[in-house]
Amino acid sequence: MGRVDERLLIDARARVLADLTARHQATAVAVSALEDACVARQWWAEQWPEGHVYVAGLVAQDVQDALFEAVGRWPMCLDCTEGPVHSLYIQPDLGGPDPVWVCEETGTLAAGLGFLGKV
Repeated sequence: MGRVDERLLIDARARVLADLTARHQATAVAVSALEDACVARQWWAEQWPEGHVYVAGLVAQDVQDALFEAVGRWPMCLDCTEGPVHSLYIQPDLGGPDPVWVCEETGTLAAGLGFLGKV
């Protein structure tokens, strides 16, 4: 097992933080969850170096899970106006490569990870 390239985790952190900020959720609780997710995924990536393409999406999923338990769903789908309130999820399921946020109701692409504020 080897050391993980720090740029990998910096990129993952920056992308998730951008999405938290875009949806006005960059709270102390959320940023703490993000830091915890980065630490956990650093260990994970050290154990499986070939999994580097999955790290950013997995960090996003980890933060999403932590926020669900602490404060509720994030990020919410802002495109659907009909039906129940629902969230977005990371696709592909393992978080990569090239993770994107997808509407859980329609399966429609909402934005790439790190780009929720740019749509």
